[in-house]
Amino acid sequence: MGEMKAVLFDRYGPADVLYVGRRPVPAIGPDEVLVRVRAAGVNGGDLHDRTGKVSLVTGRSFPKGCGIDFAGEVAEVGAAVTGVREGERVWGLLGRRTGSMAEYVAVSPRRIAAAPRNLTPEEAVSLVAGATTALTALRDKAALQPGERLLVRGGSGGVGSVAVQVGRLLGAHVVALAGAGNLDFVRGLGAEEALDHRTTPLSALGRFDVVLDTVGTEPARVRRLLAPGGRMVAVTVDFDRPLAGIAAVLGSVVHGKGRIRFFSGNPDGALLAEAARLAEHGDLVPVVDTVHPLDRAADAQRALEAGGVRGKHVVRVAAAQDPGRDGGPA
Repeated sequence: MGEMKAVLFDRYGPADVLYVGRRPVPAIGPDEVLVRVRAAGVNGGDLHDRTGKVSLVTGRSFPKGCGIDFAGEVAEVGAAVTGVREGERVWGLLGRRTGSMAEYVAVSPRRIAAAPRNLTPEEAVSLVAGATTALTALRDKAALQPGERLLVRGGSGGVGSVAVQVGRLLGAHVVALAGAGNLDFVRGLGAEEALDHRTTPLSALGRFDVVLDTVGTEPARVRRLLAPGGRMVAVTVDFDRPLAGIAAVLGSVVHGKGRIRFFSGNPDGALLAEAARLAEHGDLVPVVDTVHPLDRAADAQRALEAGGVRGKHVVRVAAAQDPGRDGGPA
């Protein structure tokens, strides 16, 4: 099947451990599709994977790949797959594994959908993870209703910037916390109020029907912002103090009326297709902070670590030609 380029790392550590190496093009099974990747997103989970903060889950087998989301075209369709055609523009997520920062990925057809026709691959991949996460968190987990007060922590990031838009679509009064330099940006996405997270005390925010936490720090204090019947959805924990986050979640389940719901996104094709329709209708707009070439993936992760992001850092993947069937690229 030939080889492809992929972003890899051979040990846990800083962004310097990342490099572009070569791997065999994945051989697909009868129930899989091969996607030629054009762009991949840079997510907070990539940083935790690379630094080893979740090594109990990711293990000590190397090399490891980076990335969970992608946009590209279908290069090959398994014999048992229906409803997918070669050449179709798609977007998707790998689910519980990583490796989308590569020229090709093998994936279940349940993990992809037709990409928004009005977006470039870079624009599409900046939206896919945030859109599916925000829709699941706010609509499905929290059941956000029109007129309710919604607080989005991390309102300018990859998930938060889309959550602000989803909150607006659902008719909520959206309040977002972000860095001082991003307040006008967040208001432009649909937040009625955007406040500097460094200078605004949590005690001054009032009460909320729903809190979406994309930051993960101080979950017990944030939970106190909930009004009676309020719901808090956390999409991450503070990996420097993970036990505190777990304790807050368990405590809210056992003792608190303000229940914290924690989930890790694992969307299916139907949710991906719904997000694509919203993007095509202009209801959700992509926000690309910076597009980085594949060989500068380490810079992309450093930029995310530095903070102050607006939307999503994206890695452009220069895919090779179709993989050959006789041991090399076609």
